[in-house]
Amino acid sequence: MKLTEFVVTEAIIADLQVDSKEAAVRAMVGSLKDAGAFPADDEESIVAAILKREELGSTGIGNGVAVPHTKHPSVDRLVATVAIASNGVDFASLDGEDVFILFLLISPPDRPGDHLRGLENISRHLRDQTFCNFLRQSSSREQVVELLEEADNGDAS
Repeated sequence: MKLTEFVVTEAIIADLQVDSKEAAVRAMVGSLKDAGAFPADDEESIVAAILKREELGSTGIGNGVAVPHTKHPSVDRLVATVAIASNGVDFASLDGEDVFILFLLISPPDRPGDHLRGLENISRHLRDQTFCNFLRQSSSREQVVELLEEADNGDAS
C-alpha cells in the first residue's frame, strides 16, 4: 500500500496555521471534505470521532509528528491527508513537544486491515528522519506530493 494510494492530494495543507489540536483536526477533516472524500454532512461526526480517539491517548507520537485517525462509515476506502504546521501545534504529544507534521486517516469500519496498513506505512516513513526533515521544509502541496511519491518509490531514504 503506497502513501499516494490513500493520501488525497487536493486535501494536503502545506501551511497549517492553527493554535490547538482541535483546530488542526477540524482544518484537516475540512480539507478532506472540501476534496470530496466524504459527504459534507459527516464532517462534524468525523471530527468528534477523531477527538474522542485523542481522549484515549494523544496520537502525537513524538519527534514533531502526529497521526490522528478514526474509523467512520462515511468513507468507503482509506483516505488521508497531510498537513505541515511550520509554527508547530500543541498536540499533547508523548514527548511534550509541538507537532509540525500531521497525517490524518479515516477508514471504513469494515476494513480494519487497511486502517492498520495505512498507519504502519505512515509510521515507517515517519521514522525516516530525512523524510521528516524534507516534509517539514515543504512549503507547497506539490512539494509534499513529490516527497510522498519519492517515499513510495523508496527514494526518500
